[in-house]
Amino acid sequence: MRRSGKGAGRLAGSPRVTSEVASSSASRQDVFRTHVEPEIEVLLRVGQTLTGSWADGEDLVQETLIRAWTAIDRFDGAHPRAWLLTILRNAHLNSLRRQRPDLTDDTASFDRARPAFGATAPPGPEQTVIDRALDEDLERAVARLDEKFRTVLLLIDVDLLTYTEAAELLGIPVGTVMSRLSRARDRVRLQLRATGALPTTATTGRTGSLAQRKR
Repeated sequence: MRRSGKGAGRLAGSPRVTSEVASSSASRQDVFRTHVEPEIEVLLRVGQTLTGSWADGEDLVQETLIRAWTAIDRFDGAHPRAWLLTILRNAHLNSLRRQRPDLTDDTASFDRARPAFGATAPPGPEQTVIDRALDEDLERAVARLDEKFRTVLLLIDVDLLTYTEAAELLGIPVGTVMSRLSRARDRVRLQLRATGALPTTATTGRTGSLAQRKR
């Protein structure tokens, strides 16, 4: 289930993050605000994709921000999103290992540990936005995908990561990301055509199946 970036400002100003930033030098604060804060909305979307829960996604991003802050002196200023996504992935894997000591660092274990699409979205006003964003036919089509295809589809078409960013996040080759994305889009398209939700002559582009439908 997808969310807007309303939590970005709240996370940037959360007590844990604020206390870390406030006790630092101005130069470190500037680096954090210039390179890290603009990426928080993306981190929130990806965090939710990985955890299946908005609340857990926020917790994961907060942990990512704390880790980014402690390592900010070692950041060279290049490719902040890739740097932050790597931190987020490692934080998520560490969290999974605490919950499941048998979990290894291989991609298959990482895939198996992720919740199903739309697992635990909280009720409230945000749910209304979701209901408008993804109709039932589309959500059912996405939910029927195998986990490895669904995750790539969400990361690329909804979270708007690049192929390279998604590949690095998942620890798989770019070619595998592209192959899974193509197969995922084809399967969603077939499901929507089978239910009559998509005309049989319709085609979709990079974001046609999800991102455009959610607006």
